[in-house]
Amino acid sequence: MLKPVIFTIDDDVSVLNSVERDLRAHYGQEYRILPIDSAKTALDYLKKIQQRSETVALFLVDQRMPEMSGVEFLEEAIQAYPQAKRVLLTAYADTQAAIDSINEVGLDYYLMKPWHPPEERLYPILDELLEDWKIHVRLPYEGIRVAGTLWSLSSHQVKDFLTRHQIPYQWLDIEKDAAARELVEGVSSEVTKLPVVFFPDGKTLIQPELTQLAEKVGLQTRADLPFYDIVVVGSGPAGLASAVYAGSEGYRCLVIERAAPGGQAGSSPKIENYLGFPTGISGDDLTRRAVSQAKRFGVEILSAQEAKQVVIKDTYRIIQLSDGAEISCHALLIATGASFHTLKMPGAAELTGAGIYYGAAYTEAMNYKDQDVFVVGGANSAAQGAIYLSQFARKVRVLIRGPKPTASKYLVDALEQNPKIELLLNTDLVEVRGKNTLEQIIVRNTALDETQMFNAAAMFVFIGVRPQSQLVADLVKRSDKGYIYTGADLIVDKKPPQGWTLERDPFLLETSVPGIFAAGDVRYGTNHRVSSAAGEGAIAFGLMKEYLKAL
Repeated sequence: MLKPVIFTIDDDVSVLNSVERDLRAHYGQEYRILPIDSAKTALDYLKKIQQRSETVALFLVDQRMPEMSGVEFLEEAIQAYPQAKRVLLTAYADTQAAIDSINEVGLDYYLMKPWHPPEERLYPILDELLEDWKIHVRLPYEGIRVAGTLWSLSSHQVKDFLTRHQIPYQWLDIEKDAAARELVEGVSSEVTKLPVVFFPDGKTLIQPELTQLAEKVGLQTRADLPFYDIVVVGSGPAGLASAVYAGSEGYRCLVIERAAPGGQAGSSPKIENYLGFPTGISGDDLTRRAVSQAKRFGVEILSAQEAKQVVIKDTYRIIQLSDGAEISCHALLIATGASFHTLKMPGAAELTGAGIYYGAAYTEAMNYKDQDVFVVGGANSAAQGAIYLSQFARKVRVLIRGPKPTASKYLVDALEQNPKIELLLNTDLVEVRGKNTLEQIIVRNTALDETQMFNAAAMFVFIGVRPQSQLVADLVKRSDKGYIYTGADLIVDKKPPQGWTLERDPFLLETSVPGIFAAGDVRYGTNHRVSSAAGEGAIAFGLMKEYLKAL
């Protein structure tokens, strides 16, 4: 924890030096003594220490200064630090001003100059004030703070990134918190450029790119080597499982992740049917364990980096990243998973991050305490999201297109038994409304052919999935929906796929290009389960190992 600050301000340098000497001698171990010879300079310092989330314990201020009086300074200073104790240094001629200021600025004490000896005339007074301050003070949050609005897409993206990487932060809503707005105005002339991210070292990032944010919080964004035995694109259960096995057997392995580890599974509030966890485990906890395990085996994990293209050159598979870097390997695993379908209706794109969210229940739930929210979808992810949201929201309505949810039975039972959750079956989302934020939705009951309008604070969408296979779209054989064909699905009339160069048939999880493998939700034939994806990742490593042996 940073030391609380004792501000002492006096334009007379000799007096200031004397005050500083006495304060350091008695309080230097517990407090940071900050002597300043100008009230205007002191106000500038106050803004800086606010940005660093430091706290002020006491102001010891000279009354008679040329730029502004001590009382005038305190009037401004206490707006930022209302809990700080206030002491005025006065000469005999200024005593009336000191007395008047007791009511004006809530002055705690005034000291006549000179105050020597300090053991009798300074320390006892300040000791009592500081002890009282310690009892009543609410210390500021010392970690990362994100200041923005609930309706800013970039604010949501930053929050989601930090949440998914399990990096603690404090959310400051500038629409509800005047102090937060002042913080933003102190560092940015464009209040519309949000969020502003404040770090404990005093640095700030304004509407940062995720790569910038990743670097600042200490995540790896650049590879240590130009070549790896195995490169894994995607860090969901399949990618992480494969990386763990690769690292454990001594292979040089790199994982490239565009967003955050865990994939869709990482955002699940609770997974209750994963083997070995009888009471369930959250997606982020499972991901944290897997990431830690992979790193322990020497696996590198790049964050906020997107693989843009794969180029084949002899036995090398070259991955081109979004920042222009190139990484080569012999064996490549595509484990990019799948993403939720986005709403195509008018206005939905504009309201994304402003009341409409894709997944993200874990990130945004607390912002909708005691409000009515909606979940779109009936599979496991939607059910898990609805159950989690019900801990905060007043009402959670789940829009399901079919006659019943398709989630696992234990989740359906939990939905039906939760008094805060209402299932709207045979229901299509027809329209979303809102100027700058989501305000209303219109739904249609297809069984009754009836429409209904609801006021909506937020809507969390978990409808269908589409494979994230664009990286190799022009390279490997895919289904018409974009899933990557592997193994036996590539064999037609007992013949390997066109362009296959090896005498053997493709391995079980190998694509139509030798040395490129696929596992998890991006693969054709997947069943969209966490345990299956992890199993495929482990199998994929075994097959990549066989491939590497044959080179």
